[in-house]
Amino acid sequence: MSDPYVSKIAVELGLNPAGVAAAMNLFKEDATIPFISRYRKEATGNLDEVALGKIQDRLAQLKELDERRAAIIKSLAERNLLTEELKAKIEGAAVLSKLEDIYLPFRPKRRTRATIAKEKGLEPLADQVYAQGSEDPAALAAPFISEEKGVKTAEEALAGARDIIAERVSEDETSRARLRQLFSVKGVFHSKVLEGKEAEGAKFKDYFDWKEPAPKAPSHRILAMRRGESEGFLTMRIEVEADEAISLLEPLFVKNGSACGKQVKEAVTDSYSRLLALSMEGEARLETKKRADAEAIGVFARNLREILMSSPLGHKNILALDPGFRTGCKLVCLDSNGKLLHDDVIYPHNGDGAAASAAGKMKELAARFKTEVIAIGNGTAGRETEEFARALKLEGVIIVMVNESGASVYSASPVAREEFPDKDVTVRGSVSIGRRLMDPLAELVKIDPKSIGVGQYQHDVDQSGLKKSLDATVESCVNSVGVELNTASRELLSYVSGLNAALAKNIIEYRNANGAFPSRAALKKVPRLGPKAFEQAAGFLRLRGAKNPLDESAVHPERYGIVEKMAADLGSEVKDLITDAALRAKIDISNYISEEVGEPTLKDIIAELAKPGRDPRKQFEAFVFGEAQKIGDLKPGQKLPGIVTNVAAFGAFVDIGVHQDGLVHISELADTFVRDAAAVVKVGQRVNVTVTDIDLPRNRIALSLKSNPVVGPREARGPRPEPAAAPQAGPRFDRPRQDNRPRREEAPSGSMGEALKAFMDKRRN
Repeated sequence: MSDPYVSKIAVELGLNPAGVAAAMNLFKEDATIPFISRYRKEATGNLDEVALGKIQDRLAQLKELDERRAAIIKSLAERNLLTEELKAKIEGAAVLSKLEDIYLPFRPKRRTRATIAKEKGLEPLADQVYAQGSEDPAALAAPFISEEKGVKTAEEALAGARDIIAERVSEDETSRARLRQLFSVKGVFHSKVLEGKEAEGAKFKDYFDWKEPAPKAPSHRILAMRRGESEGFLTMRIEVEADEAISLLEPLFVKNGSACGKQVKEAVTDSYSRLLALSMEGEARLETKKRADAEAIGVFARNLREILMSSPLGHKNILALDPGFRTGCKLVCLDSNGKLLHDDVIYPHNGDGAAASAAGKMKELAARFKTEVIAIGNGTAGRETEEFARALKLEGVIIVMVNESGASVYSASPVAREEFPDKDVTVRGSVSIGRRLMDPLAELVKIDPKSIGVGQYQHDVDQSGLKKSLDATVESCVNSVGVELNTASRELLSYVSGLNAALAKNIIEYRNANGAFPSRAALKKVPRLGPKAFEQAAGFLRLRGAKNPLDESAVHPERYGIVEKMAADLGSEVKDLITDAALRAKIDISNYISEEVGEPTLKDIIAELAKPGRDPRKQFEAFVFGEAQKIGDLKPGQKLPGIVTNVAAFGAFVDIGVHQDGLVHISELADTFVRDAAAVVKVGQRVNVTVTDIDLPRNRIALSLKSNPVVGPREARGPRPEPAAAPQAGPRFDRPRQDNRPRREEAPSGSMGEALKAFMDKRRN
């Protein structure tokens, strides 16, 4: 790896060059970020996953820049346009925009007004006018009048000369850099409704005549305006004051107030209005879109991590119910490993006789399969089914409501069809509800992360960037927790460091043919799983009850020898180091430091011996909703427990058990000003909220986390507080789409009457 990459990245990110160089070399060897951050701490200087991710991303950007640089040099050389001076400028360009500005005058282009003028032989006239001497422009133009070339008058010749100058101005590096800076600092978003689209595009009404400083516009509003534009309801521009833009350009090209100088000044004005304004606006649109995408993807990844790392119930016998009224509740019984033992349908909401039969069947199944937990999906009829289950008073059985977002996506997926080929989608969905309570991470990896429903404008952002970020998040979570090798699904194994879908399939097939793996070392017998894959994966795989107790831990096989030496030095067995804290306390790690193994790894090993294979997730605690079961039960001022289901830039959505999430606007998240909702709440967090307003006709609920919230309709409570330096107040709400439901459009609205439009969709039936 070249030194310039190392030094540049180290300086930009404020990291140790040696650590950056080591990380880049490990990336070159196809090492994964989880593996490097966990097992190569000495090499990188203890760089964490965040720093490693930044190094990897920046390295990719620099490689892309160099690839483009090489392509430009090759193109210029092939056309005999490459000079030593030009080559030096190209090689010195540090950013892509600068590189493209240098190349712009030489880029093959379509026929323009300037090229037409050049074809008419007017370039020498343009040079003379641009020199801005004392000559009369008309006199300079006279020799260029030619019927044969289509130049009939001196004014036509001068117009052609101005076209040539205007193009030169538009391709000048300095002029583009100045305008780029102007658009980035003073650009203003301006959206308008298209004529005749007012009624049809009412969901975008807050953007019908909307202005906002582009540098301060939040991600969700940028994406909302772009969606309104793409759907044919809005026009969206990024504008700057034309006079200010032109005043930045004129000093670069206008040398004096002579007649020729006035011609150049006219050309500069034309260049901005006809060429540069649109070009710079296009760049500004692209940059603001990138920023909005990055923010939205960041929100999605952060929320996804929280839900994937939700507390697992663990290995329990579960009776899972997918609730329903008319169609009944789909019931499955699972053993402690999530294996489907029985499925059925009960009808607890279809009259007294059906309810009595359902109660009898529930009691009989709970006894037969030694049920320890009842899991109930939180969709339609969820609270009513919970009430029914609690009334059974099954001794020793706890009842838990489970967020079923994405269950329908899993039930119709190829993964589910392969796992349960003889079961219908309702049974598969119920199994998913039960299993995600047992281990949310292991179950949710089976579906596309976008279907979990914790994103914001996920269909509008860059899809490749979104996928990369979400895949990295899932990989990080899976490897942070570790995977039980003998029970893990193919989907879960595929996210383990060093593995992929093909290797995961081979592992499952080998396990099915040969039985449970007795040790990590046995993995080496799996077809196509070579030494590199084993090195990357082994430390993240667990074997509960293995003969070697280290196989249950996060200690990497390459370090087993160190642990065995520690035990031998103390005259004990490895298992004694795990069970005896006093024995571990006698270990002096300084005795085991070598060139390859340093203090960070040795400290990790000692921590693992104390709690081998410990799960970093919090311990599971059952949650119980308040008494309200439907939106009609709510009253302003009512205080209720809830669970945060989504966090966006404008606030948080909270499930309070009434089949309809409520919104806590960012201004209602705390008694103090909140700039970032994620700094206050996280997905899955248990909170106590106050109902501030209910809109029954629209099924919308406004909530607050303030200690003494103002209760009543949004319009009656005055304007929400804004930061001192905030831009003009405007739309604040955008409901992220829940992808397991039929697609509906979000409405970026600002008042309580319109703010939650399309945000509070009824839960899946």
